[in-house]
Amino acid sequence: MMVFRTLCLVFLVLAKGCLAQLDVCGKATLNTKIVGGQNANLGSWPWQVSLQVQGFHFCGGSLINNGWVLSAAHCFGSYKAPQVTVVLGLYNLSGNNPNKVSRSLTAAIINPNYNSQTNDNDLSLLQLSSLVTFNDYITPVCLAAPGSTFFTNTMTWVTGWGNIGNAVTLPSPGTLQEVQVPIVGNRKCNCLYGIGTITSNMLCAGLLQGGKDSCQGDSGGPLVIKQGSQWIQAGIVSFGEKCAAPNFPGVYASVSQYKNWIDQVITTDQPGFIQFTSSGSNSDLQVTCNNLPPYTTPAPTTAAPVVCGSAKLNNLTGTGSSLASAGTWPWIASLQLNGTHVCGGTLISQQFVVSSADCFSSSTKPSDWTVKLGRLNQNGSNPNEVSVTVTNITFSQGDSNDIAVLQLSSMPTLSNYIQPICVDQGNNNFSVGTQCWAAGWGTGGGAQQTLQQFSTVIVNCGNTSSSNSICTEALPIEQTTKGGSLMCKIGQSWIQAAVLTLASNSSNSTNNSTNDSTNVASSNSTISTKSLPDVLILKKDIQTFTKINTFISFLKSTVDSFPPAVANSSSSSSSSSSSTSGCQALSSLSVASVFLSLLALIQSFVL
Repeated sequence: MMVFRTLCLVFLVLAKGCLAQLDVCGKATLNTKIVGGQNANLGSWPWQVSLQVQGFHFCGGSLINNGWVLSAAHCFGSYKAPQVTVVLGLYNLSGNNPNKVSRSLTAAIINPNYNSQTNDNDLSLLQLSSLVTFNDYITPVCLAAPGSTFFTNTMTWVTGWGNIGNAVTLPSPGTLQEVQVPIVGNRKCNCLYGIGTITSNMLCAGLLQGGKDSCQGDSGGPLVIKQGSQWIQAGIVSFGEKCAAPNFPGVYASVSQYKNWIDQVITTDQPGFIQFTSSGSNSDLQVTCNNLPPYTTPAPTTAAPVVCGSAKLNNLTGTGSSLASAGTWPWIASLQLNGTHVCGGTLISQQFVVSSADCFSSSTKPSDWTVKLGRLNQNGSNPNEVSVTVTNITFSQGDSNDIAVLQLSSMPTLSNYIQPICVDQGNNNFSVGTQCWAAGWGTGGGAQQTLQQFSTVIVNCGNTSSSNSICTEALPIEQTTKGGSLMCKIGQSWIQAAVLTLASNSSNSTNNSTNDSTNVASSNSTISTKSLPDVLILKKDIQTFTKINTFISFLKSTVDSFPPAVANSSSSSSSSSSSTSGCQALSSLSVASVFLSLLALIQSFVL
């Protein structure tokens, strides 16, 4: 019972940690006067906050996770953190606000490079006195990631409770204002303000003819832009020449320049950064004026060679099952049918993903499918995610356990969160006792349906032929986790040994003889052996997979080429290391088995 309670406590802690993460950013469920603007709809901009001193609004800000607000540094020239109240879910500055939540500040952290004379690096991070709960009226915004591009005339939105004209205050009841303004390129903006005024840490937006702009009281508020279904904050209201004056667009701190600093300050529940990419060409590059240096094309850089099996953020040790963290398995893909996750998959080159053939029983039409790479959560924020459509699906033609190869419409940019795995081509020795892993999205991933990871070890296949099969201790594979990868590390590289498939029976079976002590479960058959009742002896199931190298001729004819491994490791050396680690893995095997069995027991109690 004590073990049961301990496991329950562990899972409660894991669940709490999962729920404490950033659930979603940039989602404005209710989004269907700044100068020249209009009243916003209630709940349209749920990240907008009001900074107040003694009940009076003086600056704006944006909620970026459940405990931090992003604002401008110059807002704190006269006020200190203990004086300031942050009001979230606010719609009107006066009157009834049923969705309003207030927090005091425990810290106001000014960017260390802020220059009050030039307004460069004009941003601050504000720590709330306690965490807030997200709802339709209080939601964090996503932040523009490094490498984002905002070309001239890209349309953005600015929100706030500032003046609606020069020295014209917002009339009662002080309803939140919104205005749409186009990006003005930095070269053009420098020509207008004076060469050198606009730095690479700034963005400009506004109508050159004037009439629409942010104004006094809007400072610190967000400049946002929509990409897909998410709103991304590109800028922070900083300064301007009067308000909405012709040829003087508003100037904003460029959020994408500050990811490193923000991540250094906020070390837990970090905000979601998403790269925004403008379409078309950037006309600002052709802008010239007196004393403006000509634009020079950056020297081309040599791309790093593509390798397979590299997971720089994978620091796993030990055994068992747990929730994965971002970048642990950078080749794992979510295969989605018309927007719904169906199966897992594995990136095996820059443009090809392999999965189980029976994942496509509902549709074999490529246009129905989308591949999500860099994904961690099925629900919530995925700042490292790339979504790619499918142009072709090819199926192997074996007797059973066929695989499918999906050709992507484009090659995703590789990163610590998106990498191909190495495919075993028959030159690796997965000896008995080798520790391997599987990962996928199934039940038990918490509210965010976070990617789960499971350790196992290679075992003897018994009476099953090992020439085309590889056997492991049974894994909790579900419909939504199949298609993924059985992953084993050889040397410095992670190798895909098999494609995950469902077992027809993965439960312990019993009968009346002790001659055999192992049950074998495969994707197409179960070999039941005689054993004593479970109350007397606990049997371990064995899962059988078809080796991926069985399909190597098909894969080589379908995939253009496979990237090389991170480092070459000979079969003999890998076999030796596997034997050593295998003894350690086998010593903890019984613990892992009991752990998984107790998990099943917990589920039975809950149900």
